[in-house]
Amino acid sequence: MVDLDGRVVVVTGGGRGMGFEHAKLLARAGASVVLNDVGCARDGSGSDPAIADAAVAAINDGGGTAVASSADVSTTAGAQSVIQQAIDTFGGLHGLVNNAGILRDRMFVNMTDEDWDEVMRGHLRATFAPTRAAAQFWRDRSKAGDPVKASVVSMSSTSGLIGQVGQSNYGAAKAGIAAMTVILAQELGRYGARVNAITPVARTRMTEEVPGVADLVRAPEDPAAFDTYHPRHVSPLVLWLLSEGCPATGEVFYARGGEIRRYAPWSYQASITTDGEWDADEIDTRLGALLAEGS
Repeated sequence: MVDLDGRVVVVTGGGRGMGFEHAKLLARAGASVVLNDVGCARDGSGSDPAIADAAVAAINDGGGTAVASSADVSTTAGAQSVIQQAIDTFGGLHGLVNNAGILRDRMFVNMTDEDWDEVMRGHLRATFAPTRAAAQFWRDRSKAGDPVKASVVSMSSTSGLIGQVGQSNYGAAKAGIAAMTVILAQELGRYGARVNAITPVARTRMTEEVPGVADLVRAPEDPAAFDTYHPRHVSPLVLWLLSEGCPATGEVFYARGGEIRRYAPWSYQASITTDGEWDADEIDTRLGALLAEGS
């Protein structure tokens, strides 16, 4: 049976939507959860610690074990405080779910420096900072001779791996998270930590106001119908990836409703070669033909 009995997990962005679904399921599976949420608006503005407090109250009222954090995990100090809270409150750390993020969609030619920087901070840095703090804890434990069986699960996006108009900042950040996942799996495995990512397709604050996407993820009118885009359908994959017996690392998975796909990594396809230096005319002839063939 897949469970998290005795394991301690931090969930960032856990106060609402998909992050809350993750936190609820992990707590039901036996994990002690540090639920982190700064309580900002969708664009990253403002903060409200009551968001995390309310989510924790709901989990504890349901028989789970959770404590709240409203620290900003995109900062080094905030990320370290959340990881330390897990250690101080529950005696250790076994899992980290990087779910926090913001959205500032804009066509690239109209994008401001702030739109770009804030989305990088809200996703890429908000994944980097807590993962680094957790990894440093696991490294120190491993070097001290303590066995480590830890797991990181981060949220990437199809916007980053496949592409989405109007989301060059968001997509770049999410692609960075996927790349970081593959590299960190190679680096942190020596300390006993696995690292994976998910591109969830679900109804969240990030999708409900995106033109075209909002209609796609809308809940079915028939309450008895399967709600494909409910965020709770992503959470069982998160639970499995966090479980002690899970073998996966360095993987990126797509999750939507009743479907899970494994992404193929970047790979080489057809190539052209030459014995000496390249000539642009030769490239035009040979590579142009190759692209026209769809190879």
